[in-house]
Amino acid sequence: MSVPNKKLLVIYHSHTGGTEQMVRAFSEAADLEPGVEVICRHATQTEAHDVLTADGLVFATPENLASMSGLLKDFFDRTYYQVLDRINGRPYCILICAGSDGTGAARQIERIATGWRLNLIQPALIINTGAQTPEAILAPKKLSQEQLKQCSDFGALFAAGLAMAVF
Repeated sequence: MSVPNKKLLVIYHSHTGGTEQMVRAFSEAADLEPGVEVICRHATQTEAHDVLTADGLVFATPENLASMSGLLKDFFDRTYYQVLDRINGRPYCILICAGSDGTGAARQIERIATGWRLNLIQPALIINTGAQTPEAILAPKKLSQEQLKQCSDFGALFAAGLAMAVF
């Protein structure tokens, strides 16, 4: 008897590549877990149906002006009421690539996820690039191996917990 695949949906936006690197490391590690199918979707390409068919959710965004990115916010605006009360209790996590502390973006996502009655599996993983000047903020990001390992470990944890129905 085969175990049905659990779907882990990663919804992301990346402007300078940092968040995309986080998503790639998270997803590659999560994809190694038997019984878990990882689906990565850009926020602009994600619809309510994608959310409704997912067993777990990952929201990944750069920190923009102490907030989540506008394109991730647009995703929530487009899908929120279509899935409200239909995904209660599903596990989720947050990945943020920040130039400072990233907590404003995390709070915004947590408030929306609370309305959806999702279950946060652990505090947001915030990778701080330290970009503080206009040039550094707009420059393409290159995350360190240590930072990417944090993302990989988080992906492996989420996928294992999803596969074992811990979450």
